[in-house]
Amino acid sequence: MTASTRLCGLVGAVVIAFAFILSTGAGGPGFTLAVSNFGLCLGAIAAAVACLYRGRRFTGRMRWGWSLIGLGVLSWGLGQAVACWYGLVGREVPLPSEADLGYLGMIVLTSAGLLVLPSRAQALASRMRSVLDGLMVAASLVLMAWIFVVSPLLEGGKAGLALYVSLAYPLGDVVIVTMVLYMLAQQRRNGRTFHQVALVGIGIVAFAVSDIAYAYLNLLDAYNSGGPTDIGWFTGFSLILLAALVPARRTEEPATATVDESAQPIGILLPYVAVLAALFTSVIWYATTGHTNIFVAYTRSALILLIVGRQLLTLRENRNLTRTLEARVAARTADLFASEQRFHALVQHSSDVVTVVSPEADVLYQSESVQRVFGYPARSLNGRRLTKLIDPESGLRLAQALRQVAGRPYATTVLELSVQHRDGRVRQAEMTITNLLSDPSVAGLVLNTRDISERKELQDQLVHEAYHDALTQLANRALFRERVGEALRDRPADGEVTVLFLDLDGFKEVNDSLGHLAGDQLLVQVADRLRASVRENDLVARFGGDEFAVLISAPADGTDPEQVAQRIIDVLEEPFASDSRNIHVQASIGLAAAGLLDGGEADGAEQLMRNADLAMYKAKSAGGSGYASYDPEMLSGLVARLELEADLRLALERKQLHLHYQPTIDLATSEVIGFEALARWEHPERGLIPPAEFIPIAEATGLIVPLGRWVLREACRHAVEWSRAGGRPVKMAVNVSVRQFDRADLVEVVADILAETGMPADQLCLEMTESVLMTDTDDNLEQLVRLKALGVTLAIDDFGTGYSSLAYLRRFPVDTLKIDRSFVERLGALTDDTALADTIVQLGKSLGMDTVAEGIEEFGQLAALREMGCHFAQGYYFSRPVPAGEAGRLFVEGAAARA
Repeated sequence: MTASTRLCGLVGAVVIAFAFILSTGAGGPGFTLAVSNFGLCLGAIAAAVACLYRGRRFTGRMRWGWSLIGLGVLSWGLGQAVACWYGLVGREVPLPSEADLGYLGMIVLTSAGLLVLPSRAQALASRMRSVLDGLMVAASLVLMAWIFVVSPLLEGGKAGLALYVSLAYPLGDVVIVTMVLYMLAQQRRNGRTFHQVALVGIGIVAFAVSDIAYAYLNLLDAYNSGGPTDIGWFTGFSLILLAALVPARRTEEPATATVDESAQPIGILLPYVAVLAALFTSVIWYATTGHTNIFVAYTRSALILLIVGRQLLTLRENRNLTRTLEARVAARTADLFASEQRFHALVQHSSDVVTVVSPEADVLYQSESVQRVFGYPARSLNGRRLTKLIDPESGLRLAQALRQVAGRPYATTVLELSVQHRDGRVRQAEMTITNLLSDPSVAGLVLNTRDISERKELQDQLVHEAYHDALTQLANRALFRERVGEALRDRPADGEVTVLFLDLDGFKEVNDSLGHLAGDQLLVQVADRLRASVRENDLVARFGGDEFAVLISAPADGTDPEQVAQRIIDVLEEPFASDSRNIHVQASIGLAAAGLLDGGEADGAEQLMRNADLAMYKAKSAGGSGYASYDPEMLSGLVARLELEADLRLALERKQLHLHYQPTIDLATSEVIGFEALARWEHPERGLIPPAEFIPIAEATGLIVPLGRWVLREACRHAVEWSRAGGRPVKMAVNVSVRQFDRADLVEVVADILAETGMPADQLCLEMTESVLMTDTDDNLEQLVRLKALGVTLAIDDFGTGYSSLAYLRRFPVDTLKIDRSFVERLGALTDDTALADTIVQLGKSLGMDTVAEGIEEFGQLAALREMGCHFAQGYYFSRPVPAGEAGRLFVEGAAARA
């Protein structure tokens, strides 16, 4: 239950109790009179205080309105207090008396308050009509008051001030009731203050009715305090009290808002109801008394004049309204016409062609834009069947689409058609069909057609670029893979699908020597020759760089893929022309047939391309310029290589590798002067893995860098231990990979390890292959010079097997040449190898370099090398590579024997 409901219930209960006491006379006449007098006094004062309190919550006219209403009610309460005082002293209230001043003051102040309360702004004509309405209501009420109250007072024989006071009550009540009705008529039902004003108005009306009854009873000398008239006054004050205390329900609307006359039927009819009531009263009065009165006659004449004036004003307003409506209709018509013209211009000049057809595809309307888009005049298409104006296939698709949407109102579908331009070109069009058959303004199927030929061409171009190589215009890897997958899915039982993977040999040298432009020209010529070497339905692709692929689909007893591979090799053998010289390149080709695919793999296309790639590497490892067919062993070898790579990473982390040392013998003294450190890997499952298996993997994966760093540290640490134990220096040789030379921090790593282990720099020999001298010459030369500056010895391992020249030997700071074991194997006989080994020894002497012979296994080889003047030797004849502990004993025992 809300606070407003509880307040209404409380006030209603007080009113009912008051009415019960006065109606039944409970408690005796004295008690009833006391309740009446003091109840009215207290009720009026309470209502006045509530109105004044409410006025303080507002500003402007709203505050003044409520304050004046409160003062009017307070004035009546003070008059009632005077009447109560007369009753307390046992005197009858005279007429007139001081109490009448308070009572009449309420009429003046309350009327002023109602006028001050803000109302909505109105136009001049509306304000004039409101004034006329108010005058009509006031004249009607005055007429009725004259008949019922004033005339009897005049005829009652009273005179002087008492008569005027008696007349003031009913006339004042007429004024205040008129103002209440006028204010209620001007208020909208949804305004914030309507309910409050309504309660105030009803309270004042109840008060006025009691006043009129009081005047009438005084006329008859029948008024007694504590009668029914007092109930009406108390009820009026109670309603005013409620109006001041009940909170507003909605936000207040601005006082300047325009009044909607159509929303106030009561305000329009109220003047006429009042006039009818007055005329009816005067007729009854005339019929009853049988005589007339000049005041009544003049008042009725004034009412007639007011009605005529109001009708004239209404007629003028109607004429203005008619003109306004005509202007609005004219403006609306102009807007519609402009909108129609604008729509017509948009349709005619739109990039879309708008066509309205019947369900049978007969053209009902055709926009002029069809001539701009497709070249046909619009009038030439009206009335013709659209499906017969385009090619049969497109016409059939259009007819199906029309049938599809014809049965569903406002359904839409989109299709693409081929439309022939008037000049003969075939254009691609996108057509949107909308069913507007149920729309009476269209009554057809609307076709919005646009030319999308340029968009389709751009899409085709983008698709082509996405699936073709930009340089050679061959298929790229993505398209090739899709076609391989399609060929595998569509392969007949007696058919075969073969992929050729091709890689050019020596293409990098062409790019490095002649530049990338020459390399691109070469790739284009290779692509042309590949196209000419295969059948028209075979697919040639470029994967990037110098990698190409060919897809061959043929019957099992048809084209031999190996013949195609050989034909490609033969074609590429012919020199390629360039701007400066002829270029010779060769190719390594791998072949993979679908018959060897593993059915367990889901992606057969990827598997087939991988197999061809493996076969290509097999052909390249055989020397290039040839082809090799895929064998399942290649895959198992690749898998084993990957497994070995993973195990090698774990071996480095888990320290499963160790070093063996092969002694280096001084051929002049036959004593051990040092060792070569060799890495060994004891696999926990596969046992001892030879270096020839894991060192290439370490080279390829980059693991050789951490492995080489570990070997260098361990070898230096052992060399320092043995040197201290043997009392003489140990020469330690450690191999250094090309990948280590690629690292800019190689010199810093060597210096840090020498400092960490305490190894003398001149006792460390770093061995490298001839490839170090051939790649990145300037950078590697800088690295070697910096290493030499540390004091270490530099040696070329396997000398004579590479491509080094005397120019490189003179340029690089090399100290030692190691003769490869292949030259040592046949020493002792007069062979070319003997002469070559002797040449290497003499070359080393002439350049001031030491020579070390590897792989000595027989005494004859040893004797031959001593005769040549070779300085040092290694081989099984002296000792196999031995673990660190045995190598240490071997060095120490050699030192003890010497001592």
